[in-house]
Amino acid sequence: MSELIVRAEKLDAADELAALRAQFVLDTVSDQAADAAGVYLDGNSLGALPAAVPGRVEDVVRRQWGALRIRSWDESGWWTAPERIGDLIAPLVGAAAGQIVVGDSTSVNVFKALVAAVRMAGPGRDEIVVDATTFPTDGYIAGSAARLTGCTLRPVTPAEVPGALGERTAAVLLNHVDYRTGRLHDLPGLTAAVHAAGAVVVWDLCHSAGALPVGLDEHGVDLAVGCTYKYLNGGPGSPAYLYVRSGLQDRFDSPLPGWNSHAEPFGMRPDYEAAPGALRGRVGTPDILSMLALEAALEVWDGVSIEAVRAKSLALTDFFLECVAAYVPVGRVESVTPAAHEERGSQVALRCDDAGDVMKRLIERGVVGDFRSPDVLRFGFTPLYVGFGDVERAARVLGEVVA
Repeated sequence: MSELIVRAEKLDAADELAALRAQFVLDTVSDQAADAAGVYLDGNSLGALPAAVPGRVEDVVRRQWGALRIRSWDESGWWTAPERIGDLIAPLVGAAAGQIVVGDSTSVNVFKALVAAVRMAGPGRDEIVVDATTFPTDGYIAGSAARLTGCTLRPVTPAEVPGALGERTAAVLLNHVDYRTGRLHDLPGLTAAVHAAGAVVVWDLCHSAGALPVGLDEHGVDLAVGCTYKYLNGGPGSPAYLYVRSGLQDRFDSPLPGWNSHAEPFGMRPDYEAAPGALRGRVGTPDILSMLALEAALEVWDGVSIEAVRAKSLALTDFFLECVAAYVPVGRVESVTPAAHEERGSQVALRCDDAGDVMKRLIERGVVGDFRSPDVLRFGFTPLYVGFGDVERAARVLGEVVA
């Protein structure tokens, strides 16, 4: 037995989060072919299924919808689900209650937040700064928001943001963690720089929420959006969320003023009056089935410290990089994820010439990560259910595949 296997066993035995693994539906080595590792390292794309979700969804479908039908809007709490579930997400991103509403997709929420940010910035500010390395949809939405508001779009890298800000800057859209490389950007420092320029900042938390502390309230973030199907394990297509800092809520002017965000949603008035608080981030009828599946998924976070999750995340990614160095032939792969903890999210991206073929063969062997064109192997580490034994096996199989 190799020294790395022994160390993995000791690390798993000492892991304070190890018991949470039983709350998820996961393959085990015995479920796989004899030579397969059964390791899921793609939670940064789609989180694993929490074991409590199927039973909850069955209740929602059979009893709440099937038996109670329309009564469930009141009796089953459907109507208040967006803000109730938002309050479950709030502590995971460092926000007090009453500032997050769940609903719509990340793309729709980016659009709402960015247009509202420009409107809050006021006259004379006609430039939107966007992360040039962003996930493509954020860039598309930023371009559309710029055209709609009469702004100029200025793509720059996060490192260039402070130097790009000026009197014309209205809003800045940034990613907390780079989806391709796993680089963690400086949310406190960049937020402060945007505020010093008199602009409004919008953060995309898709690759950080549920993996590391965010500190929205602590750092004075204005607006933030995020998905719930990655580290929050809400399921495919689960609704996203929108954070509006409490001090800005009365100024939040949504470009999508739907009936669900009206002060009197059942008044059916022809004129629009925004609801108070974070509720004005709602638009139309919530996606109840996926929303309540998300609510059940979030139960795994009861009593879990996001600081403990971060500590394990860093330990997992450190150990993975060590195992890769031990098992993979020198020069075969190159990490593009920062080594410094303060610059690393919860994933490791490895550059590899034949990455597409390598990932296909890894998946055939039971090690599931993903491929990003043209040459990146991407591995996500979800501390709630990934163990150190998983990490060692994944690196060992990677070494065998690339050799």
